[in-house]
Amino acid sequence: MDRDFLLAFLFGVAFQYFTIQPMRGLRPLQGILAALKADVLSITAWQIGMYGLMAAIQFLWFTPAYGGTAAVATPEFWFAMQLAMLAGFVASYPVNWWLIEAGLKERM
Repeated sequence: MDRDFLLAFLFGVAFQYFTIQPMRGLRPLQGILAALKADVLSITAWQIGMYGLMAAIQFLWFTPAYGGTAAVATPEFWFAMQLAMLAGFVASYPVNWWLIEAGLKERM
């Protein structure tokens, strides 16, 4: 597993923990489990949307049009990344809505 991904995941769970645990008055282990429930589906949906669109842009648009994928240090890459981040938001929005309605995530 990528170290940066793991660090980002742990920060996300920590932020959820420090929101959910005091609001619900949970014991520490219960708070960790609640934070994991709130974050795993949300992050997974975000990454499916973001990485899915980024892969589609790189392989279905850039490769045929420019003969290869865009390098990280190019404006084309970062343009694609902005679109991919929007796709991650769109993909995770219904999941977050459901998590809030199901009582697994707190309204912010």
